[in-house]
Amino acid sequence: MITLGVEEEYLLVEPVGGLPAPLVEDVRRTAGLGPLADRAEVQDELLQAQVEVATPICSTLEEVGGHLLRLRHAVASAAEANGCRIAATGAAPLRGTGPVPVTRTPRYLRMEGEARQLVDEHLISGMHVHVAVPDPETGVAVLNRIRGWLPTLLAMSANSPVWEGRDTGFASWRTIVFGRWPVSGPPPHFDGHADYERRLDALVASGVIADRGQVYWQARLSDRYPTVEVRCPDVQLGADDAVMLAGIVRALVATAIAEEKAGAPLEGCPAELLQAGNWHAARHGLNGTLLDPLGRPHSSGDVLCSLLLHITPALEDAGDLRQVSALVHRLLREGTPADRQRRALTGDGLPGLVRLITDATASDWAEG
Repeated sequence: MITLGVEEEYLLVEPVGGLPAPLVEDVRRTAGLGPLADRAEVQDELLQAQVEVATPICSTLEEVGGHLLRLRHAVASAAEANGCRIAATGAAPLRGTGPVPVTRTPRYLRMEGEARQLVDEHLISGMHVHVAVPDPETGVAVLNRIRGWLPTLLAMSANSPVWEGRDTGFASWRTIVFGRWPVSGPPPHFDGHADYERRLDALVASGVIADRGQVYWQARLSDRYPTVEVRCPDVQLGADDAVMLAGIVRALVATAIAEEKAGAPLEGCPAELLQAGNWHAARHGLNGTLLDPLGRPHSSGDVLCSLLLHITPALEDAGDLRQVSALVHRLLREGTPADRQRRALTGDGLPGLVRLITDATASDWAEG
């Protein structure tokens, strides 16, 4: 069984108005003292109104869902004890009149000095899925084979339509905000692991980025773990949505490994089409067309069906097919988290939206 782990970022917000609340150290301290989470599982982020959790290494989706619910409960309880709430949204719906303080580490302070406006507006939250690979060479081959599916994953995960109190017209405004950093978006095609390392070294040597951690491609090799890290999804409203995406990412990686071992030909998507498809997915989510892994437009439903067909053997091998298929069909029926945010905003205004995004522990991951 291929192992995996999930990281989730949340915003800390005021309980009524939904403005950012720079209380991460208080929340981390309280969460670490409680029975549900170790302090190492709850981390700070770039801004003091952000917090991140990380599951242990998991073998099954049941483990992933259990750990995400445990960590969400731990951080939500700690936030409430300190007079704020966690918000499971890809972008802060309100930012307030002044910037949120930066977490005072040398790395983050350096980023603030180099790109102040980008840092000030970095009130965004993602979900990262780590999937184990046997070696870096295989990991790079996986990156080459899954990159064409990243716009589809982005469209499925879209959960950030509101910014500055209004609908941006984008399903994933987080993707647009993140895309302003110098190294971001879908990764290029690589000619093996040595090429991958050369290109990362060249990026750091250029001086445009300070370290390899600022290579913000939507999929990359982890520098900390023997994993491929898929970073394109917005953080999800519910743990069930996150479990669905984790299962799909693991199946994509397993499928890519099997194809590579079998010597299956690789039909890549041109970089310009992949970038265009990524923007299109951020703009529309699942409401319209998507570009398939070769850059051809189809209805979003057809692309999701193609995705499930592509990964069905891997889902079956992991025992995840029924679970993931049910959650995908629910997604097609009910819409993305961005659609749910828009319905809340239209129906009950900003107060209704804040209630929705701060109810991060309400859904049961096993539903569907």
